[in-house]
Amino acid sequence: MNILSLENISKSYTGRQLLDNTSFYLHEGEKVGVIGINGTGKSTLLKIISGLEEADKGTRTVATGRVVRYLPQNPVFNPEHSVLQSVIANGDGSIAENDAKSMLTKLGINEFNQKTGELSGGQRKRLALVSALLSQSDILVLDEPTNHLDSQMSTWLEQRLNAYRGVIVMVTHDRYFLDLICNRIVEVDKGKLYSYDENYSGFLARKAEREESLAASERKRQSILRKEIEWMQRGARARSTKQKAHIKRYEQLAALSAPVTDNSVEMGSAAKRLGRTTVEINSVYKSYGDKVLIDDFTYIFGKRDRIGFIGPNGSGKTTLMKMIVGEVMPDKGRIEIGQTVKIGYYTQEIINDPKAGIAYMDPNMKVIDYIRGTAEYITTDEGQVSASVMLDRFLFTTELKYSLISKLSGGEKRRLNLLRVLMEAPNVLILDEPTNDLDIATMQVLEDYLDSFAGIVITVSHDRYFLDRVVNRIFEFCPGGQLRQHEGGYTDYENRVRQMEANMTDSSKDSVKTNEISSSHETWTHAKKLKFTYNEQKEFETIDDDIAELEAKIKEIDEQMVENATNAHKLTELSELRAKTEELLEEKTERWVYLSELAEAIANQ
Repeated sequence: MNILSLENISKSYTGRQLLDNTSFYLHEGEKVGVIGINGTGKSTLLKIISGLEEADKGTRTVATGRVVRYLPQNPVFNPEHSVLQSVIANGDGSIAENDAKSMLTKLGINEFNQKTGELSGGQRKRLALVSALLSQSDILVLDEPTNHLDSQMSTWLEQRLNAYRGVIVMVTHDRYFLDLICNRIVEVDKGKLYSYDENYSGFLARKAEREESLAASERKRQSILRKEIEWMQRGARARSTKQKAHIKRYEQLAALSAPVTDNSVEMGSAAKRLGRTTVEINSVYKSYGDKVLIDDFTYIFGKRDRIGFIGPNGSGKTTLMKMIVGEVMPDKGRIEIGQTVKIGYYTQEIINDPKAGIAYMDPNMKVIDYIRGTAEYITTDEGQVSASVMLDRFLFTTELKYSLISKLSGGEKRRLNLLRVLMEAPNVLILDEPTNDLDIATMQVLEDYLDSFAGIVITVSHDRYFLDRVVNRIFEFCPGGQLRQHEGGYTDYENRVRQMEANMTDSSKDSVKTNEISSSHETWTHAKKLKFTYNEQKEFETIDDDIAELEAKIKEIDEQMVENATNAHKLTELSELRAKTEELLEEKTERWVYLSELAEAIANQ
């Protein structure tokens, strides 16, 4: 049953055509994910669906009695109201205090009498989310619901939305979230809406098929057009009916437009080579009042490290990033930065303080001048690339390049800020919640860029997909300021935690054997703590690079074997070399397993 429809709607904003004579329909049981590049009108579409904005043209129809609830991207509350007052006042009058307190606690907010004006933007977003979820609704419209939620909160929200009986329409960058909740994806692209009755994985496959079909049609058109051009160039005699038809056919083919393909963000790696000393964190301790954020943390970053920091909101992740860049000093310990290190720091928030130098995003500055303020040219793998070309690659049209920053959407400002950081050509890249407000297309290319980035990547993120895609080691912030090390991406971490919990459950069943193990437990508690030797520490820092080099060498040998397939003598030499290299790779891999397990045991003791 159709419960909401937008018919032939058009909407323009600041001179841009966001929606162009397009339609949208909602049916019972649908959970719709809306995706598209930042600035294409996703949030505007949600506001029109919710009835908060009117389209310039077209009609909106909602089935009788259906209630729509809307979660804005940046909610606004009365700053003098308490947390609890704000949640209830922002709802529909049916929210019970106990329900509000229970859900706020699940989302990490326990001070119910605190003034809303004292909260961070992320905390205010969670208040609005509680109001939206607890109010009665038939259609729930959510703009970036997972922003500022940690991984456990995102999992809780997934379960809540999967159990919701009404219709959901949401914009989110969280690809796992889209995949697990949505049964339909709607893409906003160049003013039109494209609908796919799939989850996110199915959408990717269907979109690839659609674009391949368009590309095939264009190749066929170009082939016919070339033949027509050849015929026209031979000199068509326009007197005969047959030749007039030929000319008309040519003109029709030439008048057709090629399919417009999606732009994508591209950038060759511009990182400068790191020296021997990179970033070394030595016995760092940091607290605020009675709350210990980081207690005796030591880590030496390897030259190609891909490290993710995870933990609850407020656990100290951003504080650690600020200590690395020198904005915050540790209470104890030290952080040493190598002379060749150049840090690029991508922060959660757009900087509005003029004292911040090139990081300050002056709303009255033109987009191109903002990037030129960082670098007029940048040297990449492709050679020198100008600021203007880099803006093209980051999806800024000519019109936007010469527009004021104040005219950009929130997501476009985030994309511009990311480009500024990369234009600095860092060799240590710190990304603090990079997926908040960035569109999926930008994230995909950032991930691809990081694959070939010749430096260190340090990220704080709650985005499980991004962590799986980018990092190979995770540090988890635990109570009391301890940081626990885990090898692999987020899914590896999650699986390991589940296994640890299962082991703890099994061990509790054996608690009757306490007397039998008490003596061995006493011995264990007084045993010398595990730790790396100096050589093991150095080996652990470089072993990933060693394995990568051996894998690359095997690939190179395989290519040489193909080239020398008819040279029996050379083929024998290469086969022997490949066998030795494979043996070395196996030894290194076994050594990596041992060192990784030792590192985890050290972190967990």
